[in-house]
Amino acid sequence: MTIIRVGVDIAKSVFHVHGADRQGKTCWQGKYSRSKWLDAISKKVPANAEIGMEACASSHHWARELQKRGYRVRLIAAQFVKPYVKSNKNDRVDAEAICEAMSRPNMRFVTPKSVEQQDIQAMHRVREELIAQRTAKANQIRGLVGEYGIIAPVGIHQLRHNLPCWLEDTENGLTYPFRLLLSDLAEDLRYLDDRIQKLDEQILESVQHDPVAKHLMTLRGVGPLIASALIAALGDGKAFKKGRDFAASLGLTPKQHSTGGKDRLLGISKRGDSYLRKLLVHGARAVMRHMTNKDDGLSRWLKGLVSRKHHNVAVVALANKTARMAWALVYNNVDYNESLAAA
Repeated sequence: MTIIRVGVDIAKSVFHVHGADRQGKTCWQGKYSRSKWLDAISKKVPANAEIGMEACASSHHWARELQKRGYRVRLIAAQFVKPYVKSNKNDRVDAEAICEAMSRPNMRFVTPKSVEQQDIQAMHRVREELIAQRTAKANQIRGLVGEYGIIAPVGIHQLRHNLPCWLEDTENGLTYPFRLLLSDLAEDLRYLDDRIQKLDEQILESVQHDPVAKHLMTLRGVGPLIASALIAALGDGKAFKKGRDFAASLGLTPKQHSTGGKDRLLGISKRGDSYLRKLLVHGARAVMRHMTNKDDGLSRWLKGLVSRKHHNVAVVALANKTARMAWALVYNNVDYNESLAAA
């Protein structure tokens, strides 16, 4: 019996494999350590066979290693594997479920990311976490000074401006021990600002040398940050058959709850990459603020949409359109055509 399909339940140290032949019959099950499972695959499974894994931590790394050995890799989202888990859950059963799920003709797969895509994604994830830490630090400062009767103005820029003033004001009621503490908190805030600025510079440098990013930045509402995040998500664009599929993967398409022949569309699904969806929505808001004095096709389309729908609906619609246009630019390797933007 020739193994044509293998499901692998990956973990930190122990890997379970489940192999099936052309008829779907089980012909190999095994449990291997992290250092030995690839060799076991190479010995048991012929080249060009399909290897399936859940799209989770380290899956993209293992996908690249398997591709180097001549295998076709199928990454599956965990929610699509769960229906195929039989009875009680364990690693062996999970491997079998992955093998079964990947055999379905209409299964959706995740395209393995390249090292370059993961590098870009890592920068964005670290930057997002630093921004969350900075927000928490700023809120902590506001709360602490509020206990001493000082009300911080709205906005982190105003907070930065007022911190030195509070420390120098000898009549605001702050004690010497608290001033020392507040000085350290101000230093923490400056450190986070410097880290975020450094990452912004790295992202800007990466897009300046990327021809695809230059194409993407010709889109309205797309700057270096969004272009970089789009590259990390899209790759060469071939993971998606059409622009709507990419927009749907970001949760920018309507959620459907239809039955009895009656179509019922709700708000956007909010599935997939919430970070990139947020960036696209913020970019769309920036475009909306500057459309009043413009008369191009996209601006006329937006004005007509705003006249019929709520402002926030128009913002999300523009974010959806931007995602579709971004896919088209990357997939077809073409320049942005403003005359087609309102189509």
